[in-house]
Amino acid sequence: MTDHSHHHEHHPSPVAEADPGHAAHQPPGTAEPPHQHHAHDQGHNDRDDHAVHSHGQHAGHSTSMFKDRFWLTLALSVPVVYFSPMFGHLLGYMPLEFPGSAWIPPVLGTVIFLYGGMPFLKGGLNELKNRQPGMMLLISMAITVAFAASWATTLRIGNFDLDFWWELALLVAIMLLGHWIEMRALGSAQGALDALAALLPDEAERVTDVGVETIPISELKPGDIVLVRSGARMPADGTIADGQAEFDESMITGESKTVLRAVGDPVVAGTVATDNTVRVTVTAVGDETALAGIQRLVAEAQASSSKAQALADRAAAFLFYFATIAGVITFIAWILLGSLPEAVTRTVTVLVIACPHALGLAIPLVIAISTEQAAKAGVLIKNRIALERMRTVDVVLFDKTGTLTKGEPEVRNTATTDGGATNELLALAAAVESDSEHPVARAIVRAAKEKNLTLPPATGFTSMMGRGVRATIDGRTVQVGGPALLRELGLAEPETLSASTREWMGRGAAVLHVIDGDRILGTVSLEDAIRPESRQAVAALQNRGVKVAMITGDASQVATAVGAELNIDEVFAEVLPADKDKKVAELQARGLKVAMVGDGVNDSPALARAEVGIAIGAGTDVAMESAGVILAGNDPRAVLSMVELSRASYTKMWQNLVWATGYNVIAVPLAAGVLAFAGIVLSPAAGAVLMSVSTIVVALNAQLLRRVKLNPSQVR
Repeated sequence: MTDHSHHHEHHPSPVAEADPGHAAHQPPGTAEPPHQHHAHDQGHNDRDDHAVHSHGQHAGHSTSMFKDRFWLTLALSVPVVYFSPMFGHLLGYMPLEFPGSAWIPPVLGTVIFLYGGMPFLKGGLNELKNRQPGMMLLISMAITVAFAASWATTLRIGNFDLDFWWELALLVAIMLLGHWIEMRALGSAQGALDALAALLPDEAERVTDVGVETIPISELKPGDIVLVRSGARMPADGTIADGQAEFDESMITGESKTVLRAVGDPVVAGTVATDNTVRVTVTAVGDETALAGIQRLVAEAQASSSKAQALADRAAAFLFYFATIAGVITFIAWILLGSLPEAVTRTVTVLVIACPHALGLAIPLVIAISTEQAAKAGVLIKNRIALERMRTVDVVLFDKTGTLTKGEPEVRNTATTDGGATNELLALAAAVESDSEHPVARAIVRAAKEKNLTLPPATGFTSMMGRGVRATIDGRTVQVGGPALLRELGLAEPETLSASTREWMGRGAAVLHVIDGDRILGTVSLEDAIRPESRQAVAALQNRGVKVAMITGDASQVATAVGAELNIDEVFAEVLPADKDKKVAELQARGLKVAMVGDGVNDSPALARAEVGIAIGAGTDVAMESAGVILAGNDPRAVLSMVELSRASYTKMWQNLVWATGYNVIAVPLAAGVLAFAGIVLSPAAGAVLMSVSTIVVALNAQLLRRVKLNPSQVR
């Protein structure tokens, strides 16, 4: 098979008309090593516990730890609550009495304080040491005061009637429940990383001179040949050396449809060969693979700071001082009213109710779920601020080739000299081209196959460098080529064709003539195929009030034709890659906030300059530092997923902030006893219940983000 310089010099193939320098994606091996160890190695250890998330209050804690402590504390709380005289009095029953029954609440309450309360006590101490007061310090203050007051009552020190054992038990249990729920939710994005790690097989079949050997994937190195059987997962990144197979790449792209990969095509660790066995040359292993790069990006997104997170941290610090001052004022006020027991009771209640745990949960939980949901939809958020900014974007600037278009030629029109049927003409052209590997030839053959045309047998295939190709069909010499071939043969284009070809060439199409001997039978035009999803993406963005612009290095007529077909608001044509960022700056100078969508290779400066940089089609090149967001697939509608998620998560953040802060502002005065004169008082237990209800409401509200439809095909 000859790869020839197709077909004419004046109208190169649409691929050649791609943006200057619009490079193909890097091979899988170019993904930068993640900063962490490859999750496959550590995933088995952390999968149950979920690695610690970045929210400092839980440093060193895990989901299973809070879960275990909650269930044991709950079990111990039942007898503490039952044997509490105050609780019995509230519900109107008398607890069973037997020798030692009075010591059940203090003994078990002490166990609860030391075992169940230890995470909060340690966390509070750390916050005190770091001079960063926050939620853990407030919780530890509340339970410590309750513990001390209860022992004072039990030992009859000071004649206090502060039997808080049951409130302490419920407070610790409910706090552990709230933290368990939080850690489960925050750990779910880490679970997504573990799920990615689980996609790698433990072993690989390496091909050697003497046969095939099974080895751990840790022993693989670049250059090895591995055998990947039907239904098996790729153990590393590589290129196919022998055979072809349909690969399920949904774990990378989010696209469920399988993709044909043949000799020379790149394949990615974790993807599945669904129908055939192939041999693959390994190009990247372990931390160098695209999969490891994706894991790093998701981990970085979880750890990256954001303006919203900073807002929540400031609000939590404010509420700590607010609660502390309120507690001091409450204590002094009730002492002046002459009631020390009431002063202690009210102060404890204030410290419990003011604990801004729901506030601290509000933002991180929304961001964690957003990041996880985006990753499931093939949208990898490197920088949380990019997600926050996306809702404010005024214009989305798409790179044309490979983004709005497929970056490969497609048969667009056919015309015959005599005005007759075009199927026979296309079948003839495809028969001549069938032995060529050139993209234009492949496009013609593909178009004929899509129409189920029967190709006549062709022999004697010959490539004519820079002019076209020829073959013998039914004893006739049939040639396919452009203007250079017509000039060489001394043929003039018939008038019946020239009107059509002028229009096609004006749009930047490549026009090829099909010639039988010395007679021109007709023409075939090829253009860079517009993705069908692009029309939906452009229309849906415009429906949301977002303008759409397109930038390309192509000639004006090509860009204008694509822009008109997609109904794009503004087109920048003949722009060199080095100048793309200037066009972004030009839009910004008009007061517009820009999201730039490009391939992340030659578009890096523009991606970095835009408010939001989005790299598309990066399934095997996930280490692009210039983009804040990476779309693992090639579907431009995924930009809509970003807009939807950004708007939905922003709404959830504010709902949670309003709920959490509003709850504290209203509840603290009640806890302080400002309505005590009216008989309305809030006990510490009621404070604990209400505060934990607030935490659970915030957690459940954030979970509603999972209902946002992010599958590009479902976004309208």
